[in-house]
This record gives sequence, C-alpha cells and structure tokens, in this order.
Amino acid sequence: MADIFLPTVHTFENENTFTGSCGALRFRAEPRVVKQANKEVDRENSSIFCQLWHGEKCYELSEMEKEKEFPMSEQGRAELKSWLEANV
Repeated sequence: MADIFLPTVHTFENENTFTGSCGALRFRAEPRVVKQANKEVDRENSSIFCQLWHGEKCYELSEMEKEKEFPMSEQGRAELKSWLEANV
C-alpha cells in the first residue's frame, strides 16, 4: 500500500493548501476554515476539501476525477489519507 504524506491538521487550520502526489496520483487539499468570534478556528464547522487526478499535468491543466470534503479533525485527516491511498 502506498504511504501518502499529509501535513498536520494544524497546518490546514492555518489556511495552508497542500498539494501532493504518489505515483500517477496527484491531489490538492484545501482548507475551508471557519473562525469563531475570538478568531479561533471552529473545527466543527471547518473542513478539508480535496480533489484528485492522475497524470503528469498540473492542477490548472488537469480534469479532476474525484473530490470529497472531510472534517477538520485528526479523524478527518485519517479519512482523507485512506481515501487518497485507495485511489493510487
């Protein structure tokens, strides 16, 4: 089984988009962060939106094959990782 690297949930909480690959698989994980009144991240309402494709072309020139949204949590991150690994 392929081992795909994903950054920590904290990285996504800081509104960092992450792109990665494994073999022909390419993916882009984008945080959708909702802030509370005190400017803290509202994890319950935030998510990580991921799109994937296969091939050599970059995100902008590729047709997305699948997309899915995951909760902004350790469990959501683990589900995202499993989903990507199932699509290698």
